[in-house]
Amino acid sequence: MTEEKGLPENTNQNNSQNQPNNENGKLVAILAYLLVGIVWFFADENLKKDENAKFHVKQALVLLIVSIGGSIVLSLIPIIGWILLSFFGLGTCALGIIGIINAANGHRKELPFIGAYARKLKF
Repeated sequence: MTEEKGLPENTNQNNSQNQPNNENGKLVAILAYLLVGIVWFFADENLKKDENAKFHVKQALVLLIVSIGGSIVLSLIPIIGWILLSFFGLGTCALGIIGIINAANGHRKELPFIGAYARKLKF
């Protein structure tokens, strides 16, 4: 009878120890689209084992690279590029919101148009 009591206690302790990591992983996945989560992910060794956080960090990195690159290119094109820059900004913002919603729901859905490129990132 003491063995039976010991087993659930150990299981509960393991669950309580793993729960903050899962919550931190989910929080990092959400914050990755706001850049804070990317920094947190690379600073905390325990989070690198969380597949959900890793997936969303990769998606957010690709979104960040596309956002910066596209903004630079469009800002160099006079008039038409400057007009398109507004729409490009709205598009990247919409993709970020989609990513945040997916991360908050615990889904690993690739972002439209650019999500497939995240698979090529290795870390």
